[in-house]
Amino acid sequence: KETAAEKFQRQHMDTSSSLSNDSNYCNQMMVRRNMTQDRCKPVNTFVHESEADVKAVCSQKNVTCKNGQTNCYQSNSTMHITDCRETGSSKYPNCAYKTSQLQKHIIVACEGDPYVPVHYDASV
Repeated sequence: KETAAEKFQRQHMDTSSSLSNDSNYCNQMMVRRNMTQDRCKPVNTFVHESEADVKAVCSQKNVTCKNGQTNCYQSNSTMHITDCRETGSSKYPNCAYKTSQLQKHIIVACEGDPYVPVHYDASV
């Protein structure tokens, strides 16, 4: 069974491409990372930074998560991210996404030992 940390890696980490200027990036990645299997995941963010840099966020600025929990952390610096949002014409199983490249601070929830990101909360 996939752990929460592994799920975070699969859904949110893409260290291979710093920035993909390809408008098809989200359509390809959402399928490749199994986020369109039983439904179209409406919104998802990929982070284009090293695993070490993203894990380090767990020791940076402590903030409250959207759901009220207190184990969220905001990155000290901005990171290269790609936002994938379902388009209006998207219909399962033909999920369609709009790709947006951004540079923002990320907010992740961390847990476990070692203390690692398990949930992507937001970008600011």
